[in-house]
Formats: sequence, C-alpha cells, structure tokens
Amino acid sequence: MNSMNRRSFLRNSLLVTASLSAWPRLGWSAQSAARVRGANEDIRVAVVGFNGRGRNLIDGLRKLKGVRVVALCDVDSEVLARGVREFEQRNEKVAAYRDVRKLLEDPDVDVVGIATPNHWHSLAAIWAVQAGKDVYLEKPGSHNVWEGRKTLEAARKYQRIVQIGTQSRSSTGLAEAFAWLQQGHLGKILRARGFCYKRRPSIGKVDGPQPIPESVDYDLWCGPAPKEPLMRKRLHYDWHWVWPTGNGDIGNQGVHQMDMCRWALGQAQLPSAVWSIGERLGYVDDGTTPNTQIVFYDYRPAPLIFEVRGLPADPSKGDEMDNYRGVRVGVVIECEAGYMTVKSYSSAEAYENSGDLIRKFEGGGDHFENFIKAVRSRKTTDLNADVSEGRLSAALCHLGNISHRVGQKLPPAAIRDAIRNNADLAEAFGRMEEHLKINAVDLVKTPATLGALLKFDPRKEKFLNHSAANELLTRQYRAPFVVPEKV
Repeated sequence: MNSMNRRSFLRNSLLVTASLSAWPRLGWSAQSAARVRGANEDIRVAVVGFNGRGRNLIDGLRKLKGVRVVALCDVDSEVLARGVREFEQRNEKVAAYRDVRKLLEDPDVDVVGIATPNHWHSLAAIWAVQAGKDVYLEKPGSHNVWEGRKTLEAARKYQRIVQIGTQSRSSTGLAEAFAWLQQGHLGKILRARGFCYKRRPSIGKVDGPQPIPESVDYDLWCGPAPKEPLMRKRLHYDWHWVWPTGNGDIGNQGVHQMDMCRWALGQAQLPSAVWSIGERLGYVDDGTTPNTQIVFYDYRPAPLIFEVRGLPADPSKGDEMDNYRGVRVGVVIECEAGYMTVKSYSSAEAYENSGDLIRKFEGGGDHFENFIKAVRSRKTTDLNADVSEGRLSAALCHLGNISHRVGQKLPPAAIRDAIRNNADLAEAFGRMEEHLKINAVDLVKTPATLGALLKFDPRKEKFLNHSAANELLTRQYRAPFVVPEKV
C-alpha cells in the first residue's frame, strides 16, 4: 500500500466513528457470537491500545501457529498509523480502527486483545464478549471492584473465553513452588509479602491545562472517565498516577505480585478487612496516587502485606531500590521453618530461616499460547488466568486504594499509636519511616495518610463500616461509555 493509499485508508477507517451514537446500537446477543473456530482454522485477533503493553500482545499472539493479527485499534492516529506501517513492512494485511465500537462490528475478528489504560479495561471487555469475541485482557482486569465483577458476569453469560494478563499464572515453576509450599514443606504459612519497590520519579507540575495531542481523539481516550482538562505534562503513561484513569503502582506493576501472593496463600476470595498507610511523598507533582504505601489484608490464617516504594534506597547513590530478603519487585512467603522468594514470573527459591537455600523452582510458560488453547477448546478450565482469578487480584489493589482514599493525614506518632496492635503493619511502617528519612521526607511536615480500617464482607463484596468507601467500589460513568448493571 503506497503512502497516499495508506492515508486514505486510515482516514476512512477513522472517520467512521462520526456516525456512531449511543452504544450498543446493534442489539448484540449470544446468538450474534462469533462461531467457534476449528482446530485447523486461524484465530483472527484484533489488538486495542498498543502504545505500550499492546505491542507485546501483538508480538506474542502473532507468533503462534494458527493465529493472525488482522486488526488494530487505537485512539491515537499516530500510534495507529505506525502500527499499520509495521504490518505493511512485513507484507501483512491489517484493518485499522480508531473506535473500539466499530472494531467490534467486524465479523472477521474472533479475539480482542485489550491493552488500553485501566479505566477502559472492563467496558471494552464487556462490549467485546457481548459482540461474541473472546478476550485477552491486560492487567489489572478492572479499574474498580464492581466493574470487575460485571466483566466476569458478562464472560459467563456470553460463554466467552477471557484471560487476564497475569502471565506468572502460566509459569510451571511457580505452580510447582506454591503447591510444594501449600503441602507444608516449610511448615505453616505465617504471612505473604508482596513488594513493588520500583523507582518512580516526579511527573512534574503544570500551572494550567495542557494541550491534547492533535493525533488523539480525547473523547474516546477518556471513555468511561470524566472528560476533564489535561492537568499533567504527558497524556500517555502518566495516567497511571491519577485516580480517574489509573490505580497507582499497586494496581500497575503490583497487581502481578498481588496475584502471586493470593495464589501462594490459596485464597479464592477477598479478605475480611483492609488497612492502608501511604502517601505521595518526596516531591510535589500532578500525580495523586501514593508512591509509598503499605496495605494489610486480613486473610486467615495468614495475612497479606503489600508494600510500594517509588523513592530510591539512598538518593545520594542513584536510583537503586531497597529490598526485603533480596526482593525488590516480587514476593516473600514467610513460614514457620523458612521462607520462599519470588523475583521473576517463572522462578522461586525456598530457604531455611538461617538463609540457607533449600530448593529452586524454575519453569516458564506461554500465557498467550494457553489462552489460544482455551479459545479452541471452549473450556475456561483450560485457562491459567481466567477472569474469575484476575478480577480478585485487581480487587485487592482497589481495596487498598479505597482505604487510602477515605483515610486522613496524621503525624507519625498518631499512626504508630493507631496500628500498635497490628504487629505486621507496625513492623512495615517502621521500615517505611526509615526509608523516608533517608530520602529526607519529614513525616511531621508532610504527613502520610492513615487509611480507614475497613471491614469487608467478601461474599457480598461490600464494606461493613464505611459508606463513603462503598461508593468507591464503583464510579460515575460518562455516557455513552457506561458499564451496565445488567450485562
């Protein structure tokens, strides 16, 4: 396709959105679902959102035998044109869409890979399964707790295969390690610790609304979120650090480690209580999510404690991060007779309490291949990270953030007094104080937020003691980008 034809092709593809009205307009039903493709037929894939992780989806899926990426969708015309150009250079034909709603009308698409910003995840997935498409949904599986449950309901109602992109679930090494752990080889599990010690510098501070890139359809980009002026330097990526679109690092990088912790504990529901301590500390910028946070999840018999740090171990020595038992981004499962560390998506190590290595567990797995296997078999039991699992791990992140958001800033002495009867939280807060002190953060002058201690009913998925917290289980959606009550 020459450059002029390509421009015409993209222009025609992008202009179709102008005629779209309220959604869904086609009256999708289970009967309109794409037919099940046989073992010898190609699975035809579209990828929505590929300015970041979506590129990995494209590469991971198109390399699989019997899989073709046939369509791309992105609200940024420059990103979309670049993606089409890369396919052209490989002599591969690909359709281009700017609006996911138009893409979902395409009968030549069987599977939709979704790697948009978080606030679009659930709605795009629900629309896709309503359109009869199977879905590979990047983590976190939702932007809030309620819509994650709706995504699961929609997947089951329309009998679609939905895999969440927590790729460690396809690791044979971790599956073996956690099964070994649960068999009692290190004695009783005492606690699971998740860590996201990942350097996150300031995103800067603006003094007024910023221009939207001309290549971006901002109405589509905002989708379910409020269409507000852009109050940060970068539209792309830094959406992670503001509440309308992101979930902070606990819901960005941390959801992987949260999922591993829950897996290791063998927990298939949400906890009975949650409690957060954290704040955005060390700089003043346009971000609103914590860059430093501890969350305690009251699982029985063993709790889960999660920590986020975005500031370095010692700013005078560069960007190297702290570690806990050698783990910066990963998991530590502490037991009576030892502990297990997980530092990657495919390996784990078991130690005696003395620090002597007992055993290593290694072995990866292709998460995309596992998804395609289930697409062909039509069995959710073939999935390593079914939406039922992924939505729980995402919900853990959301619960921790809700505790933070309904909390109050307090001096460190008041926080220490409030948590004095929770030994795990008190110990973690002590380490947090030392870390912040090294980074010249004075918690008296710039206090942290002590989140509300929230009691939770995991069956009803409601807080028992805080009405404002319950309001944050969902959000106000912006028409027509509304997650429906009845999917």
